[in-house]
Amino acid sequence: MTDTVLAALGLALRGGNLAVGEEPVAEACRTGKARVVLLASDAAGNTARRATRLAGENVPLVPLPRDKSQVGFALGRASCAVAAVTELVLSRLAEEEKARYGQVAALLEGRARQTREKSGRRKPRPSEPAPVEPGKRAKHGSVN
Repeated sequence: MTDTVLAALGLALRGGNLAVGEEPVAEACRTGKARVVLLASDAAGNTARRATRLAGENVPLVPLPRDKSQVGFALGRASCAVAAVTELVLSRLAEEEKARYGQVAALLEGRARQTREKSGRRKPRPSEPAPVEPGKRAKHGSVN
């Protein structure tokens, strides 16, 4: 992994697209926002097991070839054992080293394609809320 990838992780953190630490990563995985879970090479066994369980089958777990202090330094912290990228575009950072992360990069590319296809199928939002018939109540969340 090159220093440019670590720098990109730092940018992702500043952009609000990176969950750092066990609890924020757990929250990102529970809410479905996590796209990739990253694990430092010297993470504790308990942390590695928890990250594996949180990632499950839906989120790829990528072991980083850097230790906690190196990842933490890139993120402006003392150390970082686990992090989760929450932005699909940024989660494609693994493509930089295809030989090491080829399967993960292919999986993320497939998910990016699905997201692009899904965004094309969305119904356009109406510019005005639908009028409410006389004698009827407005639906929850409507302006009327």
